[in-house]
Amino acid sequence: MLARLSRVSLLWKILLSTSMALTGLFAITGWIVQDNAIRATSESLDDEVRASFQAYDSLWRSRAEMLASVSLVLSRMPDVRAAFGTGDEATIRDTAGELWAKISRQDAIFLVTDPHGNVIASLGGRLESALQESLPVVRAAAAKFPRQASGFMMSSGRLYQIAVTPVYVQAGGGPGLLDVLVAGYAVDDAVSKSLKEATGGSEFLFLSEGRVVASTLGSSANQRIQAAKSAPPRGLERIDAGGARYTMLGTPLLDVEGKPIGELRILRSFESARHHIAILQRNIVLVWLAAVLLGLALMYALARWILRPVRELDQAAAEVARGNYDYRIPVTSQDEFGRLARAFNAMCASIQDGRGELIRHERISTIGRLSTSIVHDLRNPLAAIYGGAEMLVDGELSPSQVQRLASNIYRSSRRVQELLQELVDVGRGKSHAPEVCRVKDIIAAAFEVYAGEAEAQSVVMKIDVPENIELPLERARIERVFMNLIDNALAAMPDGGSLRISAETQASAVVIQVRDTGPGIAPDIRSRLFQPFVSAGKKNGVGLGLALSHQTVLDHGGELWVDSQTVKGACFFLKLPL
Repeated sequence: MLARLSRVSLLWKILLSTSMALTGLFAITGWIVQDNAIRATSESLDDEVRASFQAYDSLWRSRAEMLASVSLVLSRMPDVRAAFGTGDEATIRDTAGELWAKISRQDAIFLVTDPHGNVIASLGGRLESALQESLPVVRAAAAKFPRQASGFMMSSGRLYQIAVTPVYVQAGGGPGLLDVLVAGYAVDDAVSKSLKEATGGSEFLFLSEGRVVASTLGSSANQRIQAAKSAPPRGLERIDAGGARYTMLGTPLLDVEGKPIGELRILRSFESARHHIAILQRNIVLVWLAAVLLGLALMYALARWILRPVRELDQAAAEVARGNYDYRIPVTSQDEFGRLARAFNAMCASIQDGRGELIRHERISTIGRLSTSIVHDLRNPLAAIYGGAEMLVDGELSPSQVQRLASNIYRSSRRVQELLQELVDVGRGKSHAPEVCRVKDIIAAAFEVYAGEAEAQSVVMKIDVPENIELPLERARIERVFMNLIDNALAAMPDGGSLRISAETQASAVVIQVRDTGPGIAPDIRSRLFQPFVSAGKKNGVGLGLALSHQTVLDHGGELWVDSQTVKGACFFLKLPL
């Protein structure tokens, strides 16, 4: 993934990073805005539910106080008391009914009972049969007499808000309870709807005896809310009902004794808030799209303007890499890019001047290295010619010895001729093409040169190379590599020893091992062994043999290294590709 991204242009990297930054910024901002909106909406709904409860409580109290006040007024009127004393329903209706009709609503109930709760007369409202016979609520409220009692009452599955007022008469032994007035309203769906209108859209649901007795919601929502656990008094709860989400506040409904006989649940729907939040989300997405597109367009234009000098610098670097040192970047500004362009142009001019000087020095250095290499390689054949000629002149030799010396002088003189021809070929730009050679023949030719010296030093030399190993090589150069390695080994073993050269074929190369039993390589020069002019242990060594051998092997696509794990002697490895 990173490799693919590294091939993307700088312009698209800027656009990609900008779009990701804008997306992340708007995502975080949108989440914060949405979260705050949801939190504010929830708090607003909570406040609305609490306000609805306060409105309900105020309205309910005013109705209860109105019922209590009307009942109290009627109970204190002398003619009403006189009518109540008769116990006649018609007399009571004629006396109190007209007044009750003027000061009360038509759906309100007004009952006159005896102290035991038996109904004497009814002045208004639609009554069930149970309300026309006996009211247990009167006996329950008797504990508070002579004070009024108010609360809720259930009768025949209907819920009522009532006020119970005792009517006393003055008797010889003091006030005596004459009758009881029971005034109230039925709690039904109409009452719930009026509460909803009065509270600005809150939903009301009255529960008693485990069922819904009045509600502003549908049947499915009623069932879900009825199944939900009761909210704590004045506490808020989130519920799902009928596919909608509500904030709910619950309050108990108390009877005249102060005991709960039901529960009122006030709810506020999240649907309107959800609609506004959906609109907010849509607006955030539209603003995000517009901002991202505008930001990308501006960033694209700005990035192209900023990256134009970078592209020019990139093109100039490519031209310089191709060797066009005459290329120059036009300077069009005085900012950092302008200073960079001037510095680049100055660098190109400096490189151009230095390159010319370097070429001159390189030519001189090449001639010097080539001369040094030729001189180093000429030392061995010239020494062989000199030593052989000296032995022929000064000594009395047998015919076989003369034959061997003549053969050595012949091979050495041919090697001198080959080296000189190689110097001429390099000067003319020519090179020798590799030829397929048997590796064992090349090693044997190098061995033959040092056979006499090895015999004089009591050094046993052994070649353990298969006959069938053949490689494309520059024969003369590779032969000089083995000659350098053999010469170094003999120099390290003046008092005798053994030298063994072996080879094995691997998957794609031939590995040749040159091992001697000398004192080994000093640790202080081991890391610098293949550097020019590093020499140790040879009286006349100049330190170029291994360096030139290493370069020859590299030119053939191979490797030359020394084994650092060898405890005794030195061990060199040559790896040449098949």
